Amino acid sequence: MNTRLLTLSVASAAMLGLAACNSGAETEAPAADAMATDAAATASTDPMVGGAAMSPNETIVANAAKASNLTTLVSAVQAAELAETLSGPGPFTVFAPDNAAFEKIPAATREALLAPAGKDDLTRILTYHVVSGRLTAADLASQAQAGGGSATLTTVQGATLTVTPNADGSVTLTDAAGGTSTVTQADVLQSNGVVHVIDTVVMPG
Repeated sequence: MNTRLLTLSVASAAMLGLAACNSGAETEAPAADAMATDAAATASTDPMVGGAAMSPNETIVANAAKASNLTTLVSAVQAAELAETLSGPGPFTVFAPDNAAFEKIPAATREALLAPAGKDDLTRILTYHVVSGRLTAADLASQAQAGGGSATLTTVQGATLTVTPNADGSVTLTDAAGGTSTVTQADVLQSNGVVHVIDTVVMPG
């Protein structure tokens, strides 16, 4: 009798232990599934520029072509024959003037720049908006902090841009001519770099 009771006790303990293990696995599984779902949602969230999703798996040119507020920039890049370069591996940091930024330039000047005869000047202006390397807003802030409040960037064109983070979280660019521009949307990641949308065309002087 004692042997039977001992056997039943051992069997019951084993079944209870197995049930406890199964219960633990069931409570952990939904948590793991939730984490996977959250990660997938984060990975699939692409920033919107001009009403279009910007994919970090596409190039600067491919993404810009989808944005309704960057159509003038895209036309200028094509007129300057820089599309192939900006579709290359880079990486590049591009300060991208939106359509409103280009509209601040007198219409006659814009037309002259976009005409074949204005290609050299247009190329000089556009490459002044490009810096080699991938510089996020955090990178720019870090460089500015190390520089005592501002950072000097050498552009692909050869002249420099000064980057100054402001107390309200915005970032100001000061060009070689003394003009300023504000970053309106930062850290739009691309497969070959990063884009920061700006509200004024900067000039190399």
